[in-house]
Amino acid sequence: MLSLKLSMTFLWRIQHGSCCSAPHVLSHSFLHRDRQRRIDIGPVRRGLSFSAAAVVNSAPKRVQPYLRLMRLDKPIGTWLLYLPCTWSIALASDPGSLPDIGLLVLFGAGAVLMRGAGCTINDMWDKDFDKQVSRTASRPIASGEVSHTQALFLLGGQLSLSLGILLCLNYYSIALGAASLSLVITYPLMKRFTYWPQLVLGLTFNWGALLGWSAVMGSCDWSICLPLYFSGVMWTLIYDTIYAHQDKDDDIRVGVKSTALRFQEQTKQWLSGFMVAMMSGLVVTGVNAEQTLPYYAALCIVALHLTHQIYSVNINNTEDCWKKFASNRNLGLLLFFGIIGGNLWKEKKKDVESLT
Repeated sequence: MLSLKLSMTFLWRIQHGSCCSAPHVLSHSFLHRDRQRRIDIGPVRRGLSFSAAAVVNSAPKRVQPYLRLMRLDKPIGTWLLYLPCTWSIALASDPGSLPDIGLLVLFGAGAVLMRGAGCTINDMWDKDFDKQVSRTASRPIASGEVSHTQALFLLGGQLSLSLGILLCLNYYSIALGAASLSLVITYPLMKRFTYWPQLVLGLTFNWGALLGWSAVMGSCDWSICLPLYFSGVMWTLIYDTIYAHQDKDDDIRVGVKSTALRFQEQTKQWLSGFMVAMMSGLVVTGVNAEQTLPYYAALCIVALHLTHQIYSVNINNTEDCWKKFASNRNLGLLLFFGIIGGNLWKEKKKDVESLT
């Protein structure tokens, strides 16, 4: 009876505002419920994310391990495989013309599939290594989410679709594209035998510098394609050496090799040499392709980008290495648009010459 009276008195005071602690009690109650709701459903103000990782995370749970095995949640590798293709397609375009959109789309699809196939092969070879490295232990094969047999079926599907894309090209390009398969298969093994696996990666990732031109022209003009390919290989040595510095401690422990371990504290000197070689190759490419002012202006910006990248990178900071590595997508796009601008300028130059 006494408790009932006290309760009624307390409610009366709240209702008439005579209990000074009531607002505090009520606000605390609401805050607690709101906090609990945030815990249950997540932050109230949460913007939509359209990143590749978010798209993969929104896929059905059963599919996600296969998408992660293809690295669809980390598209930077696809960009770095695709961009040399765009350079050669754009270089092979007629003066005053934009690159063939159909070929750019076709090669884009091929880059997604072949990068996925390469990552699948890599993870199949490196399953035991990946288990010992914190950054790679969660990969689908290493973690057991995808079995070796399932990965093999996925690989077969990716290669079959890639072959279908390749068969859309001319016979010269089909033969040239098929020749790259040996590099795709053997690259993941190189880190076991040589300190230069990044060089083999460069030979693999920049094959599109040859293939894109042949897809447009029906064969390769080696005076243009070879220096472009060489420049791409030098570019890969730069960005993948920076990338490899993320894993150098684990690589030593596991027993695999890389240019990061080969160069160590001389890394920036080596990368500077690769940059000079890359830019020299791009100048030769431009001269032989009769490129114009916008192309060379883009080369100047590319050189500045690389200089900043090489001399500002902290090779002992994992986060900074990743940031510098990922910035190479913008560098590749800059060169692509420089080639397009140079091609469009050719037509303008021709018009001026015809008037004079």
